[in-house]
Amino acid sequence: MIILGIILLVVGFLAKIAILWTIGIIVLVIGAILFLLGSLGHGAFGRRHYW
Repeated sequence: MIILGIILLVVGFLAKIAILWTIGIIVLVIGAILFLLGSLGHGAFGRRHYW
C-alpha cells in the first residue's frame, strides 16, 4: 500500500490530477499505519503482518 500511495502521488503530481494526489496521500497514510501496527506485533483486520 505504501508503494501504491507513492506511485499515485507521483502520477497525480506529474499529471496535475488532484484526485490522484488526494487518494495517494490517503493510501500512503493507511499503509504506514498498517505497517506500524504489523511491526509492533498488533494484529489489524485479522492479519498480523502487512508488507
